[in-house]
Amino acid sequence: MTTDSFARYRAEWFENVGGARRDILAGMVGTFALIPEVIAFSFVAGVDPEVGLFASFVIGIVIAFAGGRPAMISGAAGSVALVVGALVHAHGLQYLLAATVLGGALQILFGLLRLDVLLRFVSRSVRTGFVNALAILIFSAQVPQMLGVTWHTYALIALGLAIIYLAPRVSRAIPSPLICIVVLTAVSMAFPLPVHTVSDLGRLPASLPVFAWPQVPLDWQTLRIVAPYSLAIAAVGLLESMMTASVVDDLTETTSSKARECTGLGFANMAAGLFGGIAGCGMIGQTVGNVRYGGRGRLSTLVAGVFLLVVLVPLRPWVEQVPVAALVAIMIMVSVSTFSWGSLGDLVRHPKVSGAVMLATVAVTVTTHDLSAGVMVGVLLSGVFFAFKVTRMMDVAVSHDAEADTRTYTVSGQIFFASADIFADRFDLRDTARQVRIDLTAAHLWDVTAVGALETVVDKLRRHGIEVEIVGLNEASAILVDRHAPLVRAPAPV
Repeated sequence: MTTDSFARYRAEWFENVGGARRDILAGMVGTFALIPEVIAFSFVAGVDPEVGLFASFVIGIVIAFAGGRPAMISGAAGSVALVVGALVHAHGLQYLLAATVLGGALQILFGLLRLDVLLRFVSRSVRTGFVNALAILIFSAQVPQMLGVTWHTYALIALGLAIIYLAPRVSRAIPSPLICIVVLTAVSMAFPLPVHTVSDLGRLPASLPVFAWPQVPLDWQTLRIVAPYSLAIAAVGLLESMMTASVVDDLTETTSSKARECTGLGFANMAAGLFGGIAGCGMIGQTVGNVRYGGRGRLSTLVAGVFLLVVLVPLRPWVEQVPVAALVAIMIMVSVSTFSWGSLGDLVRHPKVSGAVMLATVAVTVTTHDLSAGVMVGVLLSGVFFAFKVTRMMDVAVSHDAEADTRTYTVSGQIFFASADIFADRFDLRDTARQVRIDLTAAHLWDVTAVGALETVVDKLRRHGIEVEIVGLNEASAILVDRHAPLVRAPAPV
């Protein structure tokens, strides 16, 4: 680590005293926001809540030191839980732990190979759709907690939202969600109400996690079973973490090392698997909440992990009394603040294809409850629309010099796999001119498909006895042609 990078790393921990206080309080809020979602996704994965909570504690601590994005909260939730349910059902928890360790190792490898650059292919429309879909999923996850309950639950949720939005007008010294939790817990304990509490969500850990190697046979059969799930864990986890890191970059107007976030998440997931926890990734809802309430440094991430253990073990009897209504109120606030409301107006102002990509990302994500599926569909549509747009910009103008009996095809635009066939169709292969000149001064050949189309056109024209001259190739296009179709630029035989 260089002197500059060390100084930056140190600043990410201890930038100033005021920042440290905000990080600690925001991290504490993040802890309470973690609990209900981690428990919910633990059930999705088919494991006990303590497996997800142990993982979130371990991941939070490791990622605070090894991650590349300060103020980002990671835990055992998200699409990762969706891809491992079948493995747990078919082979049990120990195979899940083995898949988690291997998935973490793959993430480290991806980070070292700098595969984070693939995020550059995710357009702004896809990122907006990702954020909006997550906001909808966060809100929809609260709906079951508001069904089949008494009016007391709705009253507590309303009180909680009032505290969250009104308390900052009085003072911002303590994050309003933390005040919401304390006040609503005090009210429910002072006046016993028929409302659900955290203890109703599932069994909470009663002890510290213990290091243990997954109890599976170390043979090829085990590898064949866990490898597909490990690859899915690695890919889905990195995708969500990279997208979450990009959202935080935008919120804080800072940059972060995505490659380091990849390796950091890998180390965190390996540690989680070795301490009996499920794999995890970046959690955008909790991260946005952390940032909204002042979290900026690595200390907020560390506090979210450490305080989770402090809350769940020594303070377990108290935490069990926290009404679920308080957590629902916090998550409603997070969903509202996460949603990009300006994107609704952008549907009218921006090009229709951008709106279509954003809506498709939202629709697929909400329908499948799989953030990675939504992003992949969005990226695919972005690529298709971009290729279609670039293809329409390619043109071939034809002119004829009767005196020299030469027909000139002036090509402009980008010629690649999507436009190569259109390019070839613009030529009259039964041309009666004595000579054909193909002017590529305003064009660029991008791939072997484009070179192949040019080679086919030239070859067919020459077979009809027409002299073909290629002019205007830029340097990059000329290198590509000379490498893959050297005869194209060769003089016609006498």
